[in-house]
Amino acid sequence: MRILAVDHGEKRIGLAISDPTATIPSPLKVIQHISRVMDAAQVAALAQENGAGLIVIGQSFDEEGRPNMAGRRAARFADELKNQTDIPVELFDESFSTQDARATRIEMGVSRKKRSGHLDELAAVMILRSYLDARGKKETGKQVDR
Repeated sequence: MRILAVDHGEKRIGLAISDPTATIPSPLKVIQHISRVMDAAQVAALAQENGAGLIVIGQSFDEEGRPNMAGRRAARFADELKNQTDIPVELFDESFSTQDARATRIEMGVSRKKRSGHLDELAAVMILRSYLDARGKKETGKQVDR
């Protein structure tokens, strides 16, 4: 089953998709934010086109473990997406996905000049990778470190 991951932002929405075995995440696309309803329609259509069996939306939290403003926006987006598709939608802790994306670019040897720009697509890959890792550990009964 393919899994579509969403890095929901105020201006852009990064998307990543897994391979059919749900083990390897790959960047898919970045869409520009228009409105919650239109954005959800685009994500639902892309999930359908790519044969996704699950949509995972990154949600961020504050220091007390409550959804912060971006996390609440992601939850509202998830609710709208649930209205527009029959594909299951889950929220997943995206803490540090953008920082992880930035670190990955550095590890890849991308020059400082080329590192500038948006990380939405790569952040979606990081969310999906974290989700797949957590799911794999849960299925094998291993402790998940978060």
